[in-house]
Amino acid sequence: MSEREEPVLALGLMSGTSIDGVDAALLWTDGRAIAEPRGSLTLPYDDALRAALRTAIDQAEMMPNVNSVERAMTLAHADAIEALLRQEGLPPDKVRVVGFHGQTLLHRPEAGLTWQIGDGGMLAIACEIDVVSDFRAADIGAGGEGAPLAPIFHAALASSLPKPLAVLNVGGVANVTWIGDDGALLAFDTGPGNAMIDDWCQAHFGDSYDEDGKLAASGAVDTKILHRLLENPYFERVPPKSLDRNAFPSELVENLSPEDGAATLAAFTALSVACAARHFPRPVKRWLVCGGGRHNSDLMRRFRNELDAPVEPVETAGWNGDALEAQAFAYLAVRSRQGLPISFPATTGVSRPLTGGQFDPAIL
Repeated sequence: MSEREEPVLALGLMSGTSIDGVDAALLWTDGRAIAEPRGSLTLPYDDALRAALRTAIDQAEMMPNVNSVERAMTLAHADAIEALLRQEGLPPDKVRVVGFHGQTLLHRPEAGLTWQIGDGGMLAIACEIDVVSDFRAADIGAGGEGAPLAPIFHAALASSLPKPLAVLNVGGVANVTWIGDDGALLAFDTGPGNAMIDDWCQAHFGDSYDEDGKLAASGAVDTKILHRLLENPYFERVPPKSLDRNAFPSELVENLSPEDGAATLAAFTALSVACAARHFPRPVKRWLVCGGGRHNSDLMRRFRNELDAPVEPVETAGWNGDALEAQAFAYLAVRSRQGLPISFPATTGVSRPLTGGQFDPAIL
């Protein structure tokens, strides 16, 4: 792509730390401005693949052989592409590039390690579209945190909104993008998002998540345990900073009832976001929430109680919260093909703005 190329149609894929499935979204963009979002969908993982991915994440520090689960996960992404193109009535040759995040198994930036599985070459051949994948490796290799990567996309979306503004993404791990009046960015992982609550529900009831926060809403917060959780030194670290899905062990709540454990973990998520706000250069006028956590009314209530500005789902700004992260990787794929930076000193701690991503053509 040339530096001044017209907007192209890109397709982004995201499978987050909640391990619930594949989000796929189409986006017209020139890699700078957002021309127009198009269609999107979510394709849930089947139970067997979700269980295999959960096992791979739990065992990731032992570096297991994950070839079979990587293949299955890649083919699930190919199915999501096929379904989205069929939904939108598009042949593959109408899409310029696919941004393929893959599935994170392990994230240890302090050790120079981030591990996302997903075979970009296999996906390119399967879907007959060029693919950009492995977005985080270049940043980690240059001393950055490797995450979060969506802030430059958030800034493009929010170009006309009043600032300072915070975009809070509540997936398995929660992260925030602070956008200043002059477009300045600060971004980092705030702490747990849904992952600890999801794992709690899985362990106690076999449910993959706490639907609408009903379990947490019915329990009582154990304040002593909550304070111990918040004593983790991560919350005092100066950002940029990032987390692994399993960074906070759940042993502290293991003797609580299912209801009280869920309530305590939900309060932990909300208060960790409040702790994050202390690191902002200036207070924000508004919090816009994306990710699955915005569907949890109990969690949103807790955010509103703890934060000092209005807290709203991103739909109030006209954004599609279910597609946002997938759209971000469509946007980043276009930037990658143009050699534009996708990570920055104030978003990942890398020493200079840096591009990234591995390119796999559809036709060798």
